[in-house]
Amino acid sequence: MSGFVFKQFKVAQTRSAMKVSTDGILLGAWADLVTAQRLLDVGTGTGLLALMCKQRKPCMAVSAVEIDENACADAQQNFANSPWPDIALVQKAIQQVNSITEFDVVISNPPYFNASLKGDDQARNTARHTDSLSFSELISAFKRLSHEKSFLNVILPCPEAQQFITQAQLQDLHLVRHCLVNTTKAKAPSRSLMCFAYQARSCELTHLTIHGEAGQYSDEYIALCKDFYLKM
Repeated sequence: MSGFVFKQFKVAQTRSAMKVSTDGILLGAWADLVTAQRLLDVGTGTGLLALMCKQRKPCMAVSAVEIDENACADAQQNFANSPWPDIALVQKAIQQVNSITEFDVVISNPPYFNASLKGDDQARNTARHTDSLSFSELISAFKRLSHEKSFLNVILPCPEAQQFITQAQLQDLHLVRHCLVNTTKAKAPSRSLMCFAYQARSCELTHLTIHGEAGQYSDEYIALCKDFYLKM
């Protein structure tokens, strides 16, 4: 099977435009699930985040939403072949999702290109560009599908992260956890892991370096992701 093999599950990705990435693995391992009983993965793609979160907390009810038909086919296959076939999958734009369930945690590796040239691959454009899901729309969906103690977890490149923080503030959400990620200590942070809440509190700011000086995974990255990588 063409795909990515983790310790407890496999991810087929022959049809999905967006493949397994370090960004997704970081977010799935970092998100705070301590109080979560119901989780929603927005734009699940291959289903990676839903699977990682379900592995971390098997008793949690996990739902996933994906607009693209081909990505849904991969996700459905991955859920069915995993130890957690009860993950619920809906093929629909999140803007059209209504639920009587209020989710405790919403997680998303959202599209972030908003001013760049598009390619010929429509599915990849949908997965990568904000005209299919703007930051404001994602935040609005979170507010519609959550409750006052819920959390929204996302990962974005650092410049786009600042735009997202501004949009969140406009909708009365507060950044409560923020991890700046750099590939090596010599480089500036390139990614922001962020957790937003309704209640304001002091933001917990941390840093994570992925690679050591010799190019190997850093001890902190291994500590975060060792439950998932097959050879870690």
